[in-house]
This record gives sequence, structure tokens and C-alpha cells, in this order.
Amino acid sequence: MGTTQQRFMRRGVTKFYFLKTIAGAGNLPVRTELTGTNATDLSGAISDIAGWSLANSPIDTPDLGSTLTTNIPGEDKADSSTLTFYEDQAAETIETLLSKGVEGFIVILRKGDVPASKSMDVFPVRVASRAPAYSAGSDPAKFTVSFAISGTPTLDAAVPAAS
Repeated sequence: MGTTQQRFMRRGVTKFYFLKTIAGAGNLPVRTELTGTNATDLSGAISDIAGWSLANSPIDTPDLGSTLTTNIPGEDKADSSTLTFYEDQAAETIETLLSKGVEGFIVILRKGDVPASKSMDVFPVRVASRAPAYSAGSDPAKFTVSFAISGTPTLDAAVPAAS
């Protein structure tokens, strides 16, 4: 492998958006959906991220001809997915946007907003819960939003072209 790899840190590069709707088929947003009033850039308020990936549960396929238990791919399941946000003392913008039961899409631009890069993941979601984190220490105030993945995610899609 003689290819030089350009490595990067996610902080400051990766973008997370919440979209209320996506009009097109395949859960693929167009540029105006990423930049319009339908979209909220959550990136600057996120302090922690968990989940946002799929795992496969293989199915064992033992047979009498071997002592080795082979397997085949089974069902895909989304990991428990959460975003932890810094709490705003003066406003409830994110709390209102992501209240329990709200449906929409989490759009992740893994390599940043690079048009045509095949690094966009789109997760259909429903907000399962939102809970504040309490601390008596000198930690910043935070709250965690848990999401139920409500449909098949679209992974490795091309970031829409700039308008």
C-alpha cells in the first residue's frame, strides 16, 4: 500500500444536522434541504456522540459434516444512538427541536461539507428521550437525547453539490 492517507480529526470537520423532512427518495437530501429552514446544524452544541452505526447479528449454521460452526450474515441492528448537548441557559432551541416523539433525520457529513464526497450518512430517527445531566461539580450543563433509528439508514452517500 503505497498510497498516502490524509488523516483528520472529527472535531471541527464532521457535521451533524437534524432535518425535519427529506423530499427525495432514498432519504437523500438535496443542498437546499441541508441549508434551508428545514435543517438545523447541531455540530456546535454537541459535546458527545454515541452509536450511529449498524451491527450484524450472524446466524450459526452448524452441520453434521464438520465440528466447525460456520455462520451466515443475519439481521442488521442499529446501535443505541445518542447525542449529548451543552445546555443553553437563555434558550431552549435544541430542547424544543428534539422533544420526545419528534421524527426526522440525523444527517452526518463524516468528512465535512465536501460536495460529492461519499461520506454522508442519513438516519431516519424518532426522539426516544431527552434527559438533563445533573452535577454538583464544575462541569458544563448538558443533556442527552436518545434516538430510535426508525428506518433503514442510507450510508456512504454523496454529499450534495453546492448550489
